[in-house]
Amino acid sequence: METWTRLILFLVGFCSVWDSGQAQMKIPPETVQQWASVLSVRLRDITTKYSGSLLLQKKLKDVEPIVKIVELNGMELVKDFSDDIERMLGSKMKSVKRLAESAEDADLYHDFNASMQFDYYNSMLINSVDEDGNYAPLGGDFPLEENEHFNQLLVNTQQSDIQVPTNVYNRDPNILNAIYNSEALNDVFINNFQKDPTLTWQYFGSSTGFFRIYPGIKWTPDANGVAAYDCRNRNWYIQAATSPKDIIIMVDISGSMKGLKMTIAKHTINTILDTLGENDFVNIIAYTDYVRYVEPCFRGTLVQADLDNREHFKMLVDDLHVKGEAKINKAMKEAFKILNLTRSSGQGSMCNQAIMLITDGAMEDYEEVFKEFNWPDRRVRVFTYLIGREMTFAQNTKWIACNNKGYYTHISTLADVQENVMEYLHVLSRPMVINHDHDIIWTEAYMDTVCPLATQLFSTKAQSLLLMTSVAMPVFSKKKETLSHGILLGVVGTDIPLLELMKLAPRYMLGVHGYTFLITNNGYILAHPDLRPLYKDGRKLKPKPNYNSVDLAEVEWEDTDELLRTAMVRGETGSMSLNVRASLDKAKRPLFLVNDYYYTDISETPFSFGMVLTQGHGQLMFMGNVSVEEGLHDLMSPDLSISSEWTYCELDIDPHHRKYSQQQAAIRYLLGKEPDLECDERLLQQTLFDAVVTAPLEAYWNTLMLNDADGVEQGVETAFLGTRSGLTRLFRYAGVETRVAKKFLTPSDKDNLFTVDHFPLWYRLAVENPPGRFYYYSVSDKGTTFVVATTAVTVSSGGRMAMAGAIGVQMSLDFLEKLFWAIAKQPSDTDCINIEGVCPLSCENIDLNCFLVDNNGFILLSKDRTEVGRFFGEVDGSVMESLIKMGMYKKISLFDYQAMCKTSHHHANAARPLLSPLYVLVSLLRWILSNSLMFLLDLNFCGFWHSDYLVDAKAGYHTSHKQKKVEAQQPCDTAYPGFLYDDSIREANSLIKCGRCQKMFVVQYIPDSNLVLVVTQADCDCSRQYGSILLEPKEIKYILLTPDPDP
Repeated sequence: METWTRLILFLVGFCSVWDSGQAQMKIPPETVQQWASVLSVRLRDITTKYSGSLLLQKKLKDVEPIVKIVELNGMELVKDFSDDIERMLGSKMKSVKRLAESAEDADLYHDFNASMQFDYYNSMLINSVDEDGNYAPLGGDFPLEENEHFNQLLVNTQQSDIQVPTNVYNRDPNILNAIYNSEALNDVFINNFQKDPTLTWQYFGSSTGFFRIYPGIKWTPDANGVAAYDCRNRNWYIQAATSPKDIIIMVDISGSMKGLKMTIAKHTINTILDTLGENDFVNIIAYTDYVRYVEPCFRGTLVQADLDNREHFKMLVDDLHVKGEAKINKAMKEAFKILNLTRSSGQGSMCNQAIMLITDGAMEDYEEVFKEFNWPDRRVRVFTYLIGREMTFAQNTKWIACNNKGYYTHISTLADVQENVMEYLHVLSRPMVINHDHDIIWTEAYMDTVCPLATQLFSTKAQSLLLMTSVAMPVFSKKKETLSHGILLGVVGTDIPLLELMKLAPRYMLGVHGYTFLITNNGYILAHPDLRPLYKDGRKLKPKPNYNSVDLAEVEWEDTDELLRTAMVRGETGSMSLNVRASLDKAKRPLFLVNDYYYTDISETPFSFGMVLTQGHGQLMFMGNVSVEEGLHDLMSPDLSISSEWTYCELDIDPHHRKYSQQQAAIRYLLGKEPDLECDERLLQQTLFDAVVTAPLEAYWNTLMLNDADGVEQGVETAFLGTRSGLTRLFRYAGVETRVAKKFLTPSDKDNLFTVDHFPLWYRLAVENPPGRFYYYSVSDKGTTFVVATTAVTVSSGGRMAMAGAIGVQMSLDFLEKLFWAIAKQPSDTDCINIEGVCPLSCENIDLNCFLVDNNGFILLSKDRTEVGRFFGEVDGSVMESLIKMGMYKKISLFDYQAMCKTSHHHANAARPLLSPLYVLVSLLRWILSNSLMFLLDLNFCGFWHSDYLVDAKAGYHTSHKQKKVEAQQPCDTAYPGFLYDDSIREANSLIKCGRCQKMFVVQYIPDSNLVLVVTQADCDCSRQYGSILLEPKEIKYILLTPDPDP
């Protein structure tokens, strides 16, 4: 027996030694180094040959004696650009003033006619016929034609038309008289458009509810056939009709308000909130026998009525419940104290102040409270909203409003809310009307989702430039007999697409990473290339809930002390520098930049303009000079194009020029066929120069294609180049039938083209690499993966070096794989006598995993094609963790303050008490009793110690049986990692202990590239010991500290 025991122990020990010996592989670093060296030479030969980079660099060297490199003066540039913006916005203000004067004059000479019969073009009814072919009343023949200036919409530029909300009677005498008056605006609309062809929509919103719009359009109702759009609810109308205001909403939540009354009260609050904007301040008090702030964090103060705060209030109001007895006295005193403190401390709007009392009745008139806090000056207006059908306490409610310069309304149904709430705006506008204060207002950025087909633009334009701002002005009655009444007739305005403003700062002047931006005096972004107002909800792009209240500090987040934001909000002029962490390629590729910021205010507007130039190549620009005759020939080459989104020539000034593309317009101007065109002479001159310098590449590529003895290697598909002037040349080595990258450098490939807000991705990546060294990266597009190699070319003069452009080649993944597998193996006749482990060594062997990984850690090549494009740490966390520890890859923390996070909402109340051991036991018992079958099937004792398991299991069960779980997305802040290769570390190898095996790996830098070759042992699985390293963003959770309630 003892002998057998010894034999078994010996065999076990032998097997263990044999097993560990088998598990351990040796990968000779010198072999991997040799592979990397050979691969480097082959890659360099292929990319330089098929791109023509050496030829282009030589041509640039040849012209160095005739070029001049200039350093951009940031302060001069920002001033020039802001002056151009001021002139453009000034012309819009003049147009609006002409509309206001015309509307007031038309009303002055019009006598109201109660029996007026007047037909007008109703935008809902135009061109509508019945089954007999007769036009509908208020419809008629209204010619519409597609217009490029108005986003290819069908419009009538000779006539405006009228939109009337469904809840407003379109034959009401007040409506008809006001529409008749506003007919005078037609000629002014047309005249304005002729004077300033860059104008877009012009309009008049009447206080009676109708909306006149030019050019005329066919208005599309919603799915229920309802025209819900009411111009009086729009921000441009409300801001123009009233001055900034401090508002406290007091809502009665006593027991008498239960049922429909509370529903009406909540709708009234939400409607009041919708009338507020960024320049207003607000708080909400819900009262019974005690004072309760709906948001305890806002206790005793007012908060800015921006979109985030308004939506937050609406959510809290929705959760209000009735109870107790109403005591207005305490709440009214609290409201007056807040408003008085705000005024005396110089905070808030420093303008109008009002209390909105929402109740089903007041037991008394509370005269003593008003004597103490509001009389005799009556600085705070009190508006009262009597809710419900009962009128028992109406007299007191009315007395409160009338004796505090307010307005009393009775709201008995939900349908009454809209019109009654709007009355307070007319009251607050009276001082402006009486004093005839024609203040011009500018709105925050917003997205035009009202006009038909507008949502189609979401996927075709740069996200940050989808937005617009409006300039608006109030229209008053000038009749002497009503002047003291302060009658507001409406508001006139026009829209300004922010895209048109930002085009005034040409991309070529800003350089590769430079950009411009606009903010409001509240610090909110109007335009910024990093602003992302849309998010993806399934397959649809939708505006984010807070898209127009993104603060500058949330985009320029490296400005931690908010020095830039503070200076711009104050309207100062100046400059500063910041070290920033930027990112490219959908935020996957971090880079460090030093940015110089220049900023100034835009006169007569609440806006501030900023410009960024990147230190180094971003501040230097070279200028060349050639004759028009010499350059024109090359500019018309079939392989050459210029950016369709840049402004080489102004095409909007003369409508006849809109039919031309930018390239067609530039050529016609240079030929002298369109001398009236306004063109950027400096940009055209640089484009001509670039066309001449790059012209030899066309012949070079053609020669390779036609005369190369061996032909172009299969898989090399496209050669391309780009210059700072927005010029692109490309040559297709492969036909469209055989080409893998069919979309690459086509008009729909926005990432790789010169657009209004960025240079091509391959250009931006190239300039951050040493000139002459190719940068390789993979691109995946709808299941197709290919490889792009790109490098920068430079020009030198006077001891300075400037970036002249980028050049590269696009290859199929098949081509790169064949090249790599042929190199990454030892010959079959290798002497393996003294070699331990696998010999000859080959990346095609099942014992090895081989990867090409780029400088940001993304896989360019792998045996498993599904891994190409993925982060290496996600595929092999053990090796990536070792490389991070060795310092070969450095982790960089990045932040996104415009993210959208998924949240699960249940129809039941999601709130739950703090968990105690007793609560856990009770929950466990209830869960077992109510779900015994699930318990028997899915018994998991360990999970019960985690409270979230209990809640989720219960929610999941009830979701599947009683309710649907709805996943929504909401704005959030996230942090995510990026990685950057440290090229001072050229090689690394090590063993990773993973349980019963040790995993060997060797990493070698591939010279003259941004790649490393990673070779790992395939049969040692470390996934249990080392998890994947993911790039998934994680939501940043904030702890909200609420103040203690008053004792």
